[in-house]
Amino acid sequence: MIPGLTTRRRFSDLTEQEILALAISSEEDDARIYRSYAERLRGEYAGSAAVFDGMAAEEDTHRQRLIDLHRTRFGDVIPLIRREHVAGHYARKPVWLTANLPLATIRAEAAAMESEAHKFYTRAAQSTSDAATRKLLGDLAAAEAGHERRAGELERTHLDPDTREAEDAADRRQFILTWVQPGLAGLMDGSVSTLAPIFATAFATQNTWTTFLVGAAASVGAGISMGFTEAAHDDGVLSGRGSPWKRGLASGVMTMLGGMGHALPYLIPDFWTATTIAMIVVFVELWAIAWIQNRFMETPFLRAALQVVLGGALVFAAGALIGGG
Repeated sequence: MIPGLTTRRRFSDLTEQEILALAISSEEDDARIYRSYAERLRGEYAGSAAVFDGMAAEEDTHRQRLIDLHRTRFGDVIPLIRREHVAGHYARKPVWLTANLPLATIRAEAAAMESEAHKFYTRAAQSTSDAATRKLLGDLAAAEAGHERRAGELERTHLDPDTREAEDAADRRQFILTWVQPGLAGLMDGSVSTLAPIFATAFATQNTWTTFLVGAAASVGAGISMGFTEAAHDDGVLSGRGSPWKRGLASGVMTMLGGMGHALPYLIPDFWTATTIAMIVVFVELWAIAWIQNRFMETPFLRAALQVVLGGALVFAAGALIGGG
């Protein structure tokens, strides 16, 4: 430890008792995290919740074995030392940061937790020359590897192929309802509805700076309007569409990006160069919308392309005719 620069201990400075205490507190924290995951998933994903309940019970078992070992070697008083007290020790994300993560991400986070712990203890065991400490760290690494194997066994027990497929489908549906659907609606609104004012201004003034200002104002205004509308009109409780603020964020940001995409080219001083690039951007935006509809909403690509491109072409024509007239 370097006085005045950090209050964290180096792992190499820890005694065997402190290493054992660190392992005990780490196992306790991980058990709490797994129980939080289980509680978070229990309502919609009962199979995955059962897996995390089992993983928490495994952590409790390992913690009790470590406590018994500490009592045998050092007595009943366990030093208070946690991950955040040790420089270089693997960290865990606060539970509230994972409260709204999708199921696949939570599974990956749990796998990463076990893998990080296993790798850390393995590296630590290889770096020490003390035989007793090396054996202790090796035992901890083996215990963490056992956790990974046990997690696989629990998944096979509680997550049969049909259950896992059903949970994955429900998780994908929730992702589409919360993020994709409002984001797609915003992108369509931003890309199509701003075509008329932007190109009307462009052809009416042939002033690129004025066109950019109108486009930026229309895009930002539409983004704010769409975001608040999406967040306010449905709290997600009855519809099951998820957090209104997430949906509002997705809709608002994508609306603004959809409009700004063909407004930004008008930062180029030459009018026809800017207009040509803006038209190319519009073409790319409309085909991206068609691809998203086909990829996530299962709309046939040709039908989606026809709807989007036709609608965009009509709005563009209206703006050009109004501006040119």
